[in-house]
Amino acid sequence: MSLSSTAHNLVVLASEGAGQHGGNHDSLSPYLTGGGALFILCLMLWITTRLNRDR
Repeated sequence: MSLSSTAHNLVVLASEGAGQHGGNHDSLSPYLTGGGALFILCLMLWITTRLNRDR
């Protein structure tokens, strides 16, 4: 199996999957996902600044 045929098969598979549901999952809220990501990034920033203090 060549690289171009593999890539073609992946594109066909992705287009079939996106056509059925529009690419969105019903249980995922964009506000919840974005809020969770923002919270995790802020938590990581807070931890990094706590550990990186000059003494």
